[in-house]
Amino acid sequence: MGILFIFIYLFIVFTVIEINTSIFVATGLERKIARFQVISMLTGTGFTTGESELIIDHPVRRRLGAFLILFGAFSLAVIISAISNLLTDNFYTMEIAYIAVGLLVLLLTLRAPAVQHLMGGKMKSELKENYELADLPISDVLLMDEEDEVREIVISKDSFFADKTFEEIVEKEDDIILLFIKRGEINIRNKAYETKIEPGDKLIVYGNNPQIEEKFKNA
Repeated sequence: MGILFIFIYLFIVFTVIEINTSIFVATGLERKIARFQVISMLTGTGFTTGESELIIDHPVRRRLGAFLILFGAFSLAVIISAISNLLTDNFYTMEIAYIAVGLLVLLLTLRAPAVQHLMGGKMKSELKENYELADLPISDVLLMDEEDEVREIVISKDSFFADKTFEEIVEKEDDIILLFIKRGEINIRNKAYETKIEPGDKLIVYGNNPQIEEKFKNA
């Protein structure tokens, strides 16, 4: 019964991982990134990548992350305790099995496309209602369309855009906005459109991704 208990509890841990992955996906995160970050938080490995900022900078994901860290610590204690008591009969195997079945049903429900769509809308609605604009991740503030993107364009040494201003590069009808020019340690925002672009500059632009790709393909 002890070994069965351990397997059932590991199944619960796996199900919790998948449930939280589905919730993270509903907040707009890619599934492969979501699963990796969920496992990282659950196991307490402290694995740090640039992707972890997608969790920290998002208020809903941050709360889920706190739950995963606590659940991971609790689960480790449960599994260690179960292994140390393998020779006893003091396991609530049936009770824990009911929990496992309940979590499986919850997981299957959350993975349904209709539920994912509903949760995605609910998450965005909650963010708009309960958080200040400055607290929200850039994806929820600026990326309103599937083709919207914030891009960093690096100007090469022999770039066609060198010694030109942004006004000379982009037409008025283009769906591309210059947020600022990063020149070394300096960020140029005031009169950025009128500033002559230099090799090595990084243009932080926002707009329609296909148009940005086409306009700056030879940057």
